[in-house]
Amino acid sequence: MKLQKHWYKIAAVLILLYVLVAGLLVPLKPGIMSVEPYILKSNSVNKIAVEGYNSHYTEEEKTLKVWLKLDSLKGIEASNVKVIDDNNLEATFSFGSRFPADKTTGTLLVHSENDGTAVLPNFRLINQEQVGSQSTTDGAVTNLPNIFYTKPGWQFPFRPLLHETIRNTFFHVAIWMAMFFLATVSLVYSILELRNHNPLTDIKAASFTSITILYGLIGIATGSIWAKTAWGAFWTADVKLNMATVAILVYLAYIILRSAIQDQDQRARVSAAYNVFAYLAMIPLIFVIPRMSSVDSLHPGNGGNPALGGEDLDNALRYVFYPSIIGLILLGIWMSNLRIRVESLLNKET
Repeated sequence: MKLQKHWYKIAAVLILLYVLVAGLLVPLKPGIMSVEPYILKSNSVNKIAVEGYNSHYTEEEKTLKVWLKLDSLKGIEASNVKVIDDNNLEATFSFGSRFPADKTTGTLLVHSENDGTAVLPNFRLINQEQVGSQSTTDGAVTNLPNIFYTKPGWQFPFRPLLHETIRNTFFHVAIWMAMFFLATVSLVYSILELRNHNPLTDIKAASFTSITILYGLIGIATGSIWAKTAWGAFWTADVKLNMATVAILVYLAYIILRSAIQDQDQRARVSAAYNVFAYLAMIPLIFVIPRMSSVDSLHPGNGGNPALGGEDLDNALRYVFYPSIIGLILLGIWMSNLRIRVESLLNKET
């Protein structure tokens, strides 16, 4: 009977332990850290320095191929690939003609037999007139060979901007998802309190709201740390970051409001009504205003920045991301129940 009563606590511990271990130990796919220069010009010989990540260029030198992908079917192969070490190579593209008129960007592909294919999108292409009598080997546009594949095994996707910080998806993003669930539970209890006053209902609403605020503060903190690594600053004028902060400040006012009202019945009614307002305010602040804003946002899915998907949130990430949400929800319920028990005991004493 005790195990049945506390199953969600055991599940929370086991799930979050799995998230912590898998989230930190599963490696990233081989990728491309940087390319210099990040541009290819027509009618010229282009030498680019490629820095890889988790790559094994020295071991894979015989099978190493570098391509410029123009679309889903066509591409241009590098005329020469020189390996410097496991994580650095030099690729030469020789173009004797102009790029297709509709192509201003391409995708760089670095492929080897064991590492699979590393991808770097948005490689800039510039058409220029041939300079002097310089002779170049024509880099002809041909069909892409059927050799490109992802390295087998469980690995997280490599993203040039995020690198290892993509693991923060399991904590920063997941804790916001769990926060919305806890906020919804507190909303339900507040509505029940307004419909039919009950001291226990008020305690439950207040307890779930307090953990909602805690999760929101942790979400802002983990996001700030992530921003420092990915964007170069702990805080920016990003519209979603600012709106999320306003939403948490609105919820923090709930605690101040409860502490300012001495009468228990009045406190329960007023705080329940305010909690409904805070929840309804959170929806446009976090989900609507950032999407409507004309200002570009660094957050995925806002201000013209595409949402997480495809390589950003592939199946390898989902195997940890979704359990993290479930585990954090169960942990939030556990902490809320502890607060409910404490508040109930304090009410009995008074």
